[in-house]
Amino acid sequence: MVQASAPRIPWRPWGFIRDLMGTAGMRGRWVVIAPPLLWLLVFFLIPLLVIIKISFSESVVSQPPYLPLLTLSDQGDVQLTLHLSNFMYLGQDSLYLAAFLSSLKIALISTVVALIVGYPIAYFIARASDRWRNILLMLVILPFWSSFLLRVYAWIGFLKNNGVIDNLLQALGLPQITMLYTDFAVYLGIVYTYLPFMILPLYTNLVKLDEALLEASADLGARPFRTFLSVTLPLSIPGMVAGSLLVFIPAIGEYVIPTLLGGPSTLMIGRVLWDEFFANRDWPMAASVAIAMLVVVVVPLMFLQRAQSAVVERR
Repeated sequence: MVQASAPRIPWRPWGFIRDLMGTAGMRGRWVVIAPPLLWLLVFFLIPLLVIIKISFSESVVSQPPYLPLLTLSDQGDVQLTLHLSNFMYLGQDSLYLAAFLSSLKIALISTVVALIVGYPIAYFIARASDRWRNILLMLVILPFWSSFLLRVYAWIGFLKNNGVIDNLLQALGLPQITMLYTDFAVYLGIVYTYLPFMILPLYTNLVKLDEALLEASADLGARPFRTFLSVTLPLSIPGMVAGSLLVFIPAIGEYVIPTLLGGPSTLMIGRVLWDEFFANRDWPMAASVAIAMLVVVVVPLMFLQRAQSAVVERR
């Protein structure tokens, strides 16, 4: 007598996760929102809370090099001690204010240059045929396939004395120009590195532009340049804002590019943070600088985004 075996039910991990979320009462959109929300909670919020905790501590020669906020007294009472001296010292030492202002200046100029360079590229890709569009997009994304550090090091070979650019200038009979270890090299490195972050949002915005609007503008007698100023440019503002934020925010805290391409006079907040953490081993001071930079940069941008959303809703 042959016994029939029970059919094997394949295990589907996504179905198991969906059933688990359904059991917990998470249905619909929460099934999609929960994984990235959990990711942000673990890899952003928790480290941020740790940095905030360290910023209210004091530096000591120990491991870790800061005092705990919660202490237990001899009577068994738990005491919470918050030190504001680090934040107060930020306004007293001109080094940190100069680093903030220099970082804002370099990031702002780099963002403007990236916008000026990236907009024509994004516009050209958006207006290209389908055959060439994918090839041009691949060329924009191609630098991400190589190491960021190697790409920055490659610019040293181009910008240094007797480098590629210097030898080309000498071959053309032009005078030698010092480019490496200057602010120009820092601007060039930041624009080159973050240019794809400017091009891609602009391309996404421009490729969705309704061509009927351009045809209507032409039918009304507008020249191509007038059509660009009246139709294309205003409708591409969301892409310009998104690309500018993607360039401006990481450029403020950039450390590698100013260290490798900039000179000793190139002062940015990323280098100050590195020196405080690893050279001076003053973790509370470095954490307070990071929190202050986060408040100065991110909070105004949040209010700006909120104001823009309100304007869009009123329309």
